Amino acid sequence: MWGDWIRREAHGCGGLVMVLAAVFFFCLLNGVTGQDGQTMTAEEKSKIRDQILEMFDHAYNSYMKYAYPADELMPLSCRGRVRGLEPNRGDIDDSLGKFSLTLIDTLDTLVLLNKLDEFEEAVKKTVSDVRLDNDIVVSVFETNIRVLGGLLGAHVMADVLKQRGERMQWYRDELLHMAKELGFRLLPAFNTTSGLPYPRVNLRYGVLNPLSRTGTESDTCTACAGTMILEFAALSRLSGNTIFEEHARKALDVLWEKRQRGSDLVGTVINIHNGDWVRRDSGVGAGIDSYYEYLMKAYILLGDKVYLERFNTHYSAIMKYISQPPLLLNVHMHNPTVNVRSWMDSLLAFFPGLQVLRGDLKPAIETHEMLYQVTKQHNFLPEAFTSEFRVHWGQHPLRPEFAESTYFLYKATGDPYYLKVGQSIVEKLNAHARVPCGFAAVQDVRTGTHEDRMDSFFLAEMFKYLYLLFSEKSQLPIDIDDYIFTTEAHLLPISLSSTQPHCHSNNTEPQGAHADDLFSYSCPSAQTLFPNNPTFARTIRDGYKYLTGVGRIQQNSPIRGIELPLHDTGLEPVEFLKSMGISLTPLTELTSASLGSAAQDSQKGVYKLKLVAEVSQTPEHEEVVPLIVQLISPPFLGRTVLTAGPAKFGMDLAKQEHGVKGSIVRSVPYTACGSIENAVELQGHIALALRGDCMFAAKARHLQETGAIGVIFIDHREGSSSAETPLFQMVGDGDSTDDITIPLVFLFSKEGATLTAALEEHHNVDVLLLPKEKQLGKEKLNIKFRLAKDGEFAEGEVESTTIQLVLEQSEAATETDINGREATSSTRNNQETCASSQKDPESSP
Repeated sequence: MWGDWIRREAHGCGGLVMVLAAVFFFCLLNGVTGQDGQTMTAEEKSKIRDQILEMFDHAYNSYMKYAYPADELMPLSCRGRVRGLEPNRGDIDDSLGKFSLTLIDTLDTLVLLNKLDEFEEAVKKTVSDVRLDNDIVVSVFETNIRVLGGLLGAHVMADVLKQRGERMQWYRDELLHMAKELGFRLLPAFNTTSGLPYPRVNLRYGVLNPLSRTGTESDTCTACAGTMILEFAALSRLSGNTIFEEHARKALDVLWEKRQRGSDLVGTVINIHNGDWVRRDSGVGAGIDSYYEYLMKAYILLGDKVYLERFNTHYSAIMKYISQPPLLLNVHMHNPTVNVRSWMDSLLAFFPGLQVLRGDLKPAIETHEMLYQVTKQHNFLPEAFTSEFRVHWGQHPLRPEFAESTYFLYKATGDPYYLKVGQSIVEKLNAHARVPCGFAAVQDVRTGTHEDRMDSFFLAEMFKYLYLLFSEKSQLPIDIDDYIFTTEAHLLPISLSSTQPHCHSNNTEPQGAHADDLFSYSCPSAQTLFPNNPTFARTIRDGYKYLTGVGRIQQNSPIRGIELPLHDTGLEPVEFLKSMGISLTPLTELTSASLGSAAQDSQKGVYKLKLVAEVSQTPEHEEVVPLIVQLISPPFLGRTVLTAGPAKFGMDLAKQEHGVKGSIVRSVPYTACGSIENAVELQGHIALALRGDCMFAAKARHLQETGAIGVIFIDHREGSSSAETPLFQMVGDGDSTDDITIPLVFLFSKEGATLTAALEEHHNVDVLLLPKEKQLGKEKLNIKFRLAKDGEFAEGEVESTTIQLVLEQSEAATETDINGREATSSTRNNQETCASSQKDPESSP
């Protein structure tokens, strides 16, 4: 019934009432519940929700304490980022306009998180302190979604609270007046022949004024021009001035007209004067992303069928050419069967959430699961990663898009699996991004190095989606279904669709391909998509569970018998096979059923040694040659050997005949990222340094300068070990590392704990760094045997508990018994059997 009503009413220009958009969210909230492992109790959700609130307080209070009224917080420096006072970061700084960006971007988050006292205080600060007429050039796109959207969302929240009669009684639409002022300051950017806006504008002087220091640009990105309609239309409908919505709609009209008619795709960068495409690669990530998002959401917010028709046309093209489940790869808009690159950027993580609004749950689940597997591999989504899920760009500026899609998928499916995904986001933020003065962006997910930035969107978006994920509707101060999220997660009321719209003559002809599409106009129904299948989401996910290899359980190879004449080698049989890369299981640990007839095999004379081998597959990537850290000073004397990983730079230990020997000294600071305070102590010694905060190469240079003769890096991830994590080669920082000449090895945290514990207990610890194959003492055989007496073993014991060797006749065979006494073989013409029993307490191991 709802679907038919929507189809019937959607043909009026702006004739839809609030129910139209509300029904989308009604359906999302009434999805089926799929089970994928354990559910989450109300108490568990409450605990995580409280944790999210504490994290928000830490971030917001740090901004207010250390940064306000600056635009952003520098969480490592514990101060505010003021444009012009800090080193220029290029386009990134175009978001900063000396208008307390983070405060404005966070206003409606305060309401959603029930921090109403803080909200009222923040609104007062905004009204009294923030100026919008600064002589500064800002990004039109960023200022629109962050500042204009923030002011509008906060105004809507303030108005709601005022109408309840409990708070904000002093409020007289001050935020709306500020939004209107900012809207007029952005309008000069639209003064182009095409109607597409300039990418930048001077808040005081506009674009064409000689003092504006901008207006020379000729290009803008598709998303930059196509992500204005929600904020500008909301401003028009709240203020009664249609000029804002008209300009935003005009820009969308141009982009639609300039699409490639054969593929219905758009490019990434377009000329703002003549409408020619400058970059013709087409995808759903950076440069295009929110253009598609705003077409769908403009339909929900404003009720105009034109936007939905355009979105459906583009969406069909995306699913035909760009979507290669679970991947979303850029193609050439004029030749869409050709991929233009083999990597994806993290901004596309919003797309599964948009697919949920579209009702296309299967590809949404597939792509989201792929993204989740990447986060499990790297803790966060790197800014870009290849189709093989390797890091392309390692930065992670605490982007919220993955959390956004997780929230929408949970609302659509009710599957508690997505609560677990959200919990992992919370845990990783606390473990890897939290610092004393807030949360810091990750400079490289491979090293965990931090960057001195906490973008405003972290507070505006991340905490909204995480808090909503673990909250019930009754726990929120507003009915969340009455609002649509902008791309910056600001809240705009869907009641705007019932206000006076600006009805345009431009229409889009219905596309025949969508005539029979069940969800082109109606809301998605999980029951219709997956009838009587409450586990549909898990069924889809399972195919991508081990996409990146993380968490895959290796299957054992079949049991094999190996014949080994023990007198042909000087190594112990177990060590001999280990040196071949074969792991062993003692016969006594296997059942007779698993061994079959082999367990019953018994011969006289030369016995066959039956061992069970599990042969691991050879990885496709470059083989990592294992190194060791061998403790050689008393009381260890070489018996403690720690498996270590190598580096692709520094001294090649494989070419050192005897390795590198030295005593270990802990670096101060332990991360070795700054000036080394104990340089004198490190001179001539092997340094210990903790992984993290800067690149391996930077640490190595700092320590080499002190005169250290080697470095042992220890993993900062608690619980990691070489037994559970594959070894890797440390890489440089992208520059030449020829200047680094000392040996470098890497220990996981468990092995590192053994080494640091030894240092704490004994103070002076000497180690040897060398390849595993050259391990000290490995070439020596230190096995003691004694002669077994006739009848000493019970029946069947010899075969199951002993290794039997044949003593060949020789000229002067001399044996040593367990007490060290020499015994000369007196039966040279006979063969004696020497047995080492596992059960005999007198025998040597």
